[in-house]
Amino acid sequence: MDRRKALKKAFVNTIKAGQAVDDLFVARDKQLAYKKDGAPYLTLSLVDRSGNMKAVAWDNVQAISKAFSAGDYVKVRGNAVEYRDTLQLVVRHLERSDPAEVDVRDFLPATERDVDQMLERLIQISQTVENEHLSRLLAAFFEDKAFVELFKTAPAAKKMHHAYLGGLLEHTLSIALLIQAIAGHYKGIDKDLLLTGGILHDIGKVHEFSYETHIDYSDAGRLLNHIVIGVEMLEKRIATLNDFPKDLALVLKHMIVSHHGTRDFGSPEPPKTLEAMILNYLDELDAKVTGVRAFMDTEDPEATWTSFHRVLDRFFYKGPRPGGMSGPEDKIANSSPTED
Repeated sequence: MDRRKALKKAFVNTIKAGQAVDDLFVARDKQLAYKKDGAPYLTLSLVDRSGNMKAVAWDNVQAISKAFSAGDYVKVRGNAVEYRDTLQLVVRHLERSDPAEVDVRDFLPATERDVDQMLERLIQISQTVENEHLSRLLAAFFEDKAFVELFKTAPAAKKMHHAYLGGLLEHTLSIALLIQAIAGHYKGIDKDLLLTGGILHDIGKVHEFSYETHIDYSDAGRLLNHIVIGVEMLEKRIATLNDFPKDLALVLKHMIVSHHGTRDFGSPEPPKTLEAMILNYLDELDAKVTGVRAFMDTEDPEATWTSFHRVLDRFFYKGPRPGGMSGPEDKIANSSPTED
């Protein structure tokens, strides 16, 4: 029997000073400290999908501290106050909540697109592959319900791009659509191989990340990373298929191994086939565009330039744009990837 999920009422970004709060959060950054008179107090961060806020307990500190660990879902009662120009919750009561009774989507960012529609569109694209061996391989992945459930939910990254639930599927579908758009432009490209490699290039990310209460690397992700995990997953799936050509398996594994482009960026080998090279550039294109767009969306909407992007080592110009495009808020940049 399905357990009823507890409903979250107030999100961090809607809470105002003076407001009474009685709601669910993820507890982070737990720290027990002491005042000058020796009395204990507890500080922590309360997190949901909209952001985080500082919280402090002055009374019943030991009991509250023993009630939870950092990373737990917690039910908190208290009052929001303004302290040094920052919103803070004064905690009166706190208790741990059963993870089975909360909706993880309330606490982690998630794609705004329809996950089932994206999956259906990606499967439709996979069914255009004419090579019998590659077609059977893709079908074997998409007929695995356990894999599909992970693939629909996993993020594509911890921070840089598509760092939200459903991000892996969204990124993969975007890559598949880009491949469909450009595969016929160059002679000598094996579209079936390129499309299969594009769909499978990041499958290892279903095990690279953990995302119960926040997105982080799993033990397997830290010890192996998604490239190694992806090659292992591919090898195991190919082993279940009769007469899969060894040379085809080799070039397909190479696409996973090389899709980051260089050893400096995590690929054991650089792309050494045309299909692998195209996949590398499309993967980088989609990651960069999505990451920069997300960065722009966090900036002042009235500003002409963004703040300095430390990873990419530059400012980004937001407008006015040629042709009347006003900036990254335009829906052109956010059109659904489920559309042709």
